[in-house]
Amino acid sequence: MTLSDFLLPSNVLLQKRAADSRQLLHELSQRAAACLGLDEAAIVAALLKREELGSTGMGNGVAIPHARLELVKKPFGLLVRLDQPIDFNAIDGRPVDLVFILLLPATGEGEHLGALALVARKLRVQDVLMKLRQGKSALELHAAVCS
Repeated sequence: MTLSDFLLPSNVLLQKRAADSRQLLHELSQRAAACLGLDEAAIVAALLKREELGSTGMGNGVAIPHARLELVKKPFGLLVRLDQPIDFNAIDGRPVDLVFILLLPATGEGEHLGALALVARKLRVQDVLMKLRQGKSALELHAAVCS
């Protein structure tokens, strides 16, 4: 499995604004729901429930909100670069400017954990983070994270 298996170039957004993490999760849930033909409320509820367990802000300006949903058949990703970092309760206390939403099937433990691990590994690479922060288009960001 590669990132390009579940992150399409059309699902990479840049220069996005959000007042806070909750608003961002609502907005991205709306987009995911439209892409997947699912209920927006179910997506945002699952993402917020996961955040209640502990922040998905992994540090270095990166957050990977994720959730398992019954109606999701295969991993689905959205990558967002914010023009103004927001508080995400990250483990290092720093605000977040790169957010990767990952929706996973409720079943298939190995596959979905593999997708989450793949995203987390990629978003720890300093060269990738630099390209994501400096990229000028969604295609450049997609190429940086999927290479």
